[in-house]
Amino acid sequence: MLRLTELKLPLDHDPAAMLPAIAARLGVAESAVVRFAVAKRGNDARRKNAIQLVYAVDVTLSDADEADVLARLAGDSHVRPTPDTTYRFPVKAPEGWHAGEGERPVVIGAGPCGLLAGLILAQMGLKPIIVERGKVVRERTKDTWALWRKSVLTPESNVQFGEGGAGTFSDGKLYSRIKDPRHLGRKVLVEFVKAGAPDDILTEAHPHIGTFRLVTMVMSMRETIEQLGGEYRFGTRVDDFAVETDAAGERRLAGLHLSNGEFLPARRVIMAVGHSARDTFEVLYARGVHIEAKPFAIGVRIEHPQSLIDQARYGACAKHPVLGPAAYALAHQASNGRAVYSFCMCPGGRVVAAASEEGRVVTNGMSQYSRAEFNANSGLVVDITPERDFPGHPLAGIALQRHWEERAFVAGGSNYQAPGQKVGDFLARRPSSEFGSIVPSYQPGVHLTALEECLPDFVTDALREALPVFGRQMVGYDHPDVVMTGVETRTSSPVRITRGKDLQSLNTRGLYPAGEGAGYAGGILSAAVDGIRVAEALAADLLAG
Repeated sequence: MLRLTELKLPLDHDPAAMLPAIAARLGVAESAVVRFAVAKRGNDARRKNAIQLVYAVDVTLSDADEADVLARLAGDSHVRPTPDTTYRFPVKAPEGWHAGEGERPVVIGAGPCGLLAGLILAQMGLKPIIVERGKVVRERTKDTWALWRKSVLTPESNVQFGEGGAGTFSDGKLYSRIKDPRHLGRKVLVEFVKAGAPDDILTEAHPHIGTFRLVTMVMSMRETIEQLGGEYRFGTRVDDFAVETDAAGERRLAGLHLSNGEFLPARRVIMAVGHSARDTFEVLYARGVHIEAKPFAIGVRIEHPQSLIDQARYGACAKHPVLGPAAYALAHQASNGRAVYSFCMCPGGRVVAAASEEGRVVTNGMSQYSRAEFNANSGLVVDITPERDFPGHPLAGIALQRHWEERAFVAGGSNYQAPGQKVGDFLARRPSSEFGSIVPSYQPGVHLTALEECLPDFVTDALREALPVFGRQMVGYDHPDVVMTGVETRTSSPVRITRGKDLQSLNTRGLYPAGEGAGYAGGILSAAVDGIRVAEALAADLLAG
């Protein structure tokens, strides 16, 4: 079978046009094509008056024809043998395997990374224990809505903490730019479909699920893990780590002190805590686990009418059912040396309250599968680095995040409303006093003010330079009534829990840092893939004796 990529056809092409296009591209007769199937579909909208659909297609020819095509098109990178994306477990527990005390693998965190790590360990027969500080996803959803509707924050159950992790209240994007030679991302998508995700995530170039579907999927995957012998412990925070040092001076994890007073013996633990487990990072640092500061970004959420984005991206083809609501990606290098870029763009969604600590305001974006709400929103953020912005301590980035989140809480009225400002006022350096044509979606509400109150000067300077540039690239992007809401600080983890080639902590055996919180992922798919990788590494070490 051959994988043919970058096959382009007009937006409104007849389905019957696919076969002759494949045959022409491969230089064979149509009768030589035994069968074909779409592997991926995206679009090329660079020319709004001639938008094309872009396909990757798996094509079956006769053996002789396939050999001839591969020889004839040997220099064509878009014609290759179809890759084998079948997932194969590198190891599995023997029949009847039982773990001794402390040998049963533990996963801390039930977000995308921990969920896939737990699933893989369970499928290998290793009966993992998953420890999650938050609640089951249905209860967690109620707590999250309490913040959005009543300004009541539950620190252990919110957008950041609880079953499903931060990805549950997001756009549910399932694509990534990570290198994935083993096609582990495909394993993730296949498991999501088994759990109830729509089949189209297997073929869309930029698949997404949305919050409501993620909730039911997470519940289904939990049931699978439990049926395979896995165990969940919800409402249980890891308060400390027992670390032993042997005669040779090697540090090794011995167990976990839990918030319910229990000591859980554990010699192999996957740390999948997400990017907001600040208290856990502090405990790890105090226990001598190697942690280093890493870059991240801060800024705002910016909201436009989705119709404006559709028109800017697709022109006369806006609202075409095949295209759906439009997304965008923008970047600008500002004169102060800062990169300004869009982040986690959510078509047809809303800005949400994402705080996990009292007295602080954090924003994020989410969409449902339909992406049918009125506004589009995106993070609009500016890069920061340890060397330039928070030098001197591995946890200094956390302190910086907290500082600006506290400032945002005060600027918003000290009631979990978020500070906001219209773009026209922001560019004119005056506080906003009333909304224009665009109504922000953030709940429990937006308090108009000046965003200088809750952002560093270098961030506001870079944003003021970038907005007119983006307005020239997308007409209406810098419209005076566009609303910006602060602050977006949780773009990625401010720390990296450093690990070696064996995926264990650089200086603490048995500890497997993983996912976004450990600094090794940047979204649902990449975190889930990393969860698979560390689960495989842990299993290989455990079963090797």
